[in-house]
Amino acid sequence: MNGWNPKTRLGKMVKRGEITTMEDALATRYPIREPEIVDALFPDLEDEVLDVNMVQRMTDSGRRVKFTVTSVVGNKSGYVGVGTSKGKEVGPTIRKSIDNAKLNLIKIRRGCGSWECGCDTPHTIPFEVTGKSGYV
Repeated sequence: MNGWNPKTRLGKMVKRGEITTMEDALATRYPIREPEIVDALFPDLEDEVLDVNMVQRMTDSGRRVKFTVTSVVGNKSGYVGVGTSKGKEVGPTIRKSIDNAKLNLIKIRRGCGSWECGCDTPHTIPFEVTGKSGYV
């Protein structure tokens, strides 16, 4: 973060220390356009590459290969983001996908999902789910 030169108003506020949490950043209603903002607010953020897909198209000179990468980032405490990107090489495309996931970070509403538990700590997603079960 030392070599980071913020370009947006929100980035400058984070660098100055006026905003220290993600709740404050989302409350400003400024869009998050720099992945370094998320790096500054969440030093414990983890990332995971979900899918690396090779896409080919045929041209006159032969096959053109591109890679599509899907990744997810989160802090295992209520924030998650998903990002995708396309590129000619795998490494830079993975980094770009992780940066896109950081820019799409959202807060997940959590609660105690069971009436049997009663612990009142947020550890599940409190939404009703319906489904079917049966033979194939």
